[in-house]
Amino acid sequence: MPSKSTLPAKRKAPPGPSTPSSKKAAGSQQRALDFFFKPKAAPSPVDPPKSDGLFHAEDETPEERKLREQMEADEAFARSLSLQYAAGNPETEDPDRIERLKQEFDDEMLARKLAAQAQEDGRPKAELEEEEAVKAMEDAAPAVRPGQSRLILEDEDEDEEEEEMIIGQEHQAKVATSTSLPTPAKQEVKAALLPPRPSSAMTLDSSTNNSSEIPLHLPATEFDPHSYIPDWPNGKGTYAFLTQAFVLINETRSRLLIVDLLVNMLRMLIVHDVESLVPAVWLCTNSLAPPYVPGVELNIGPAIIGKAIRNVSGISPAALKALNNKHGDVGDVAFEAKAQVRTLVKPAPLTAKGTYSILRQIAASSGKNTQELKTKLVEKLLISAKDEEVRYIGRTLVSHLRIGAVKTTMLIALSRAFTLNKPPGATWVARDEVRKISKEERGEIFKRAEEAVKQVFAQRPSYDDLVAGLIQRGVEGLSERCPLTIGIPLKPMLGLITRDLGDMFTKLSNREFTCEYKYDGQRAQIHYDASAPHSERVSIFSRHLEVMTDKYPDLVELIEEIKGEHRSFIMEGEVVAVDKETGTVQPFQTLSNRAKVNVAIGDVKVAVCFYLFDLMLLNGEPLLEKTLRQRREAMATFKEIPNRFTPVKSIISSDQDEVHAFYQSAIAAKAEGIMVKVLDNPELVVQSEDPSTGLLVKARAKPLLATYTPDKRLESWLKVKKDYEAGADSLDLIPIGAWHGIGRKKDWWSPILLAVRNPETGTLEAVCKCMSGFTDKFYKELNEKYDRTNSGAEEDADPDEQKEGKCWKGLGRSWVESAYTPDYWFEPSEVWEIRGADITLSPVYRAGIGLISEERGLSIRFPRFMRIRDDKTIDEASTGEDIAYMYRKQEEGRDKAPVEEDVED
Repeated sequence: MPSKSTLPAKRKAPPGPSTPSSKKAAGSQQRALDFFFKPKAAPSPVDPPKSDGLFHAEDETPEERKLREQMEADEAFARSLSLQYAAGNPETEDPDRIERLKQEFDDEMLARKLAAQAQEDGRPKAELEEEEAVKAMEDAAPAVRPGQSRLILEDEDEDEEEEEMIIGQEHQAKVATSTSLPTPAKQEVKAALLPPRPSSAMTLDSSTNNSSEIPLHLPATEFDPHSYIPDWPNGKGTYAFLTQAFVLINETRSRLLIVDLLVNMLRMLIVHDVESLVPAVWLCTNSLAPPYVPGVELNIGPAIIGKAIRNVSGISPAALKALNNKHGDVGDVAFEAKAQVRTLVKPAPLTAKGTYSILRQIAASSGKNTQELKTKLVEKLLISAKDEEVRYIGRTLVSHLRIGAVKTTMLIALSRAFTLNKPPGATWVARDEVRKISKEERGEIFKRAEEAVKQVFAQRPSYDDLVAGLIQRGVEGLSERCPLTIGIPLKPMLGLITRDLGDMFTKLSNREFTCEYKYDGQRAQIHYDASAPHSERVSIFSRHLEVMTDKYPDLVELIEEIKGEHRSFIMEGEVVAVDKETGTVQPFQTLSNRAKVNVAIGDVKVAVCFYLFDLMLLNGEPLLEKTLRQRREAMATFKEIPNRFTPVKSIISSDQDEVHAFYQSAIAAKAEGIMVKVLDNPELVVQSEDPSTGLLVKARAKPLLATYTPDKRLESWLKVKKDYEAGADSLDLIPIGAWHGIGRKKDWWSPILLAVRNPETGTLEAVCKCMSGFTDKFYKELNEKYDRTNSGAEEDADPDEQKEGKCWKGLGRSWVESAYTPDYWFEPSEVWEIRGADITLSPVYRAGIGLISEERGLSIRFPRFMRIRDDKTIDEASTGEDIAYMYRKQEEGRDKAPVEEDVED
C-alpha cells in the first residue's frame, strides 16, 4: 500500500480475479510449483513478427471471433458434462478417466481465465500466470479462522505471523493479514513476487483479492473518503464492504480503533452511497427496527438455520451437528459448510440495502407456511453470500454479530462521521477543519457532537430518525429535526444504587430532595394526543420501550378520565396490582399473571393503579429541562382517582428520623424501598480544606441537576431498597448454563452459572454459580424450561424435528466469557434477581475485569436466588460497571484488604 503522500487524489479499484477455492485439485498445485521452479527462457526485448503461421486472436474478424467463442463454449460445456456424468455414474466411473477429465477441464478453464483477464485489463499474461500460481500455493495453506490460535512451525518467524500497526499516537492493534494465516512456503512465494501490503487495509469486495484497498484502519483525521471511488455494482454499497469492516473490528480489542473503523466505513457511505447508510447502521447494530415498532424480529430458531445451511451446502445432519460441536458459532458453522460449494452461475453480490430488505422480509413472515418461507429467505442470503459474508450473515441471523458496535459506539461513530463529512447536495457545513486543529480542540468538538447525538437518540431512539436528521441537518441542527415526539417513547432516566440511608444523606448533603415509594410493579410511559383518532390517542410503553397498550385497556380508558383540559402529554409512573375493594398493593407476581396481549376490558381480572411520578411533555411543551419541583407542579393539574390514578406517595424532608420512618412505612406497604430525588438546581458552594495550606476554602459542589435526563443513571436519583439496607448486594443476572445436580438434586439443574452483561462488547461475563434460594417447584419448572432432551445434544437428534431447545452441550458461544464449562449451556432469555453476602475479587470469573483489577474479575460470595425479573429483558440486566460500583462502595471505610476468592469455586 503506498503511503498517504503518494496516494492519487482519485482511484478506482479495478475488478480483480475471483477468489480461489480453499483447496485446488492436486494437478493445479503441481502446475503452480512447476511455474515457480521450472527454468524460464529470458523474454525477448522485441516481440517477433507474427510470421509463424499460427492462429492469433487479435488477427481474427469479429464474425470469426464470435464463431470461435461459441464453438469453444460448446466444447467446454460438453467437457464439464462429461466430467460430472463420469463422476456421478457408478456404471461408467473410472478413476483414471475422471482425473484426466478434471485435469483437462482445469487446464482449459485456467487458460481461458488468464486470457480473458489479460484482454480485459491489458496486463501481461505472464503476470497473471504468476498471480494464479501464488493463489494455488495459498490454497495449499490450512485455513484458520479469525481469532483462532494455531501452532507456529519451527521454521516460521513469529514476527511474520501477525503484523503490528501503529495508528497515530493512540492506536495499536494486531490485525491478521487475512482469514487464512500464511505458511512459510506461502510467505516465501509472496515475498519474492508481490509487494507487501498493510495487514489491516480493507479490500472493496470480500470475494476478490483486489490490489486497490481502502485503508479504513487509519485514524479518522487522516482518512479522506473522497480519495477513493469504490467499485460497487450500480454504486450501491455492498455487504462485502460491511463484512470486511466487521472482520477488522473483530480482530481488535482497541475501542479507539473500533470507533475509527466504524467512522471511516460510515463516511464512505455518506460520500458515495448515502441511501445505504440507514440499512448499514441497522446491520452493524444487529437490529432491524426500534423496540417500539412491533413485529420486527427475526424469530429464527436453530432448526430453520440448520436446514438452510444443509440445503445450500449439501452436508448431512450428522455433519452439521459435528460442525456445531466443533465451532459453537453459527457463523463459523455456515462458513465452513459452504466453503467447498461451487455454483455454475455466479450470484449477484449482496448489497447492504438488499441484505437488510431480506431480513425485514424474514421478520414480516407470518401465516401457515412461515417456516418454509423463512428457510427459503435464509437460503437466498447464504447462496448470495461469499467468503466472510457467510460468517456474518450467520451471526446476524442469531443476533450475535460480535463486533462490539453496540449503541454507544455507533452513536459516537455517527457523530464523528457527520462532523467530518456531509452527503452530496447537503446545505449544512461539515467541520472538515477539525483534522487540522490541535488534538485538544478536536476532542472538544467531537465531545460536543457526541453529546448532541446521544441526547437526541435518548429522546428519539430510532436510527431511522437519527440518520435522516443527520443527513438533512447535520449534528448542529439535529435536535430541531428530531424533537421529543408523542408516540415515540424516550429512554427512561435511571436511579443510582446507594447502599443505605446513611450513604444517601452523605451524597445529598445540603440539597433539598424528595423521597418517594418505590413500588413493586411495572414502569410505564403513557403518551396522549387528543388530535389523533380516538383509538390511537393513548399509547403505553414499557421501560424497555416496547408497546404494551393492548395489555392495559383499563389504563387506556382511565387516561380519558384524568386528562382534564390537557391536549397532549407524556407521563411516567408505576403500574401496580391492587385489590379492587380495598386498594391494597398486591405483589408483583399478581401483576405478572395478567394476560399480556389482546386483552379485552371485560376479561381483566387483576385491577391496577397507576402511580404517577414524572411528566416529560405537556401540551406540546417539553419539560425535560424543568426541575423536578416544576414538573411536580404540572403533575398536580391531573385529576386524581383513588386506587386507580394517583401521584406516588412522597415527602419532602431532610430530617433523618422522618426519612427513616418514611422508609419503614414504604417497606410495610410492600414497596421495594424508596427513591430519593433532587428537587432543584442550586449552585452550591461548599467549604473544603486546602491540602497545601490546611485552610478552609470555598468551592463549587459537583452539579446534581433536577432535570429529567433520559438514558442516564445519575446521583440526582438514588435508589434505597430493603435489600441494600439489610447489608446485601442485589444484582439482576442472566442464567447462562448449569451442571447436573448430585445427591438429592441429581434430577435437577444445580448449580446455575450466572452472568452480567458487558455493554461495550455485547458479551456476557460469568460472575458466579448459584445453588441457593430455589424451591423444588422452581427446580421442576427450570427442568421444563431448559429441557435437555430437546437440546439437540443427542447423537440421533434430527435438526428438522427437534423442538427449539434452550440449552445445548459442548462449546460455549463466542458471546459468553467464562472460565467454567457447564454440563449444558442455556440460551440467555431471562433475568434473575440475586443477592449475595459480599462482592469479591476473583481470578476465575471475568465479570468487570479491568474495572477494579487488570487481572481479576468480580464475583458474588454466597449468591442466593430471590426471584425472576419478568419486568426486565436481558438488555437491562446488571453490567460489570454495576458490580464494580457495588464493590467500591463495599470497600469504602473498610480497614482490611479486599477479600479475594479462592480459585476453586
